[in-house]
Amino acid sequence: MYVDPPAPRPRERDETPPAAPSGPLDSPQRAWEFNPDYQRLVLAWNTVLPQLETLRTALDKAYGLAKSPQTWDAPVGERYVEDIREWRTRLAVYRHSVLTAISDEAADTPRWIPTTANAPHAFQ
Repeated sequence: MYVDPPAPRPRERDETPPAAPSGPLDSPQRAWEFNPDYQRLVLAWNTVLPQLETLRTALDKAYGLAKSPQTWDAPVGERYVEDIREWRTRLAVYRHSVLTAISDEAADTPRWIPTTANAPHAFQ
């Protein structure tokens, strides 16, 4: 139905900050830190994805049971099947919107930010 957008990438063990320019007239050396806002987005993605999967699995199971001829022996059962189908569609749209919001914000958030830690006093 919908394809999940790209997930924010967590900091890898051997990942290093961006390389600083090395010319004589370049700006002073900067210290970098992994952006805590980006880390918050990684954590949000990793928190919400299993919960959405649990909801989807529960609705898929209910839908499978509702479609079974052994569950309903009356024509009224089709109404419940349609309701569950609608809930599954709404959950898919909700999942897509939540994950897209996190992914879009992660795309606009820098992974590394300059910090004043370890910088010479004159440049703080």
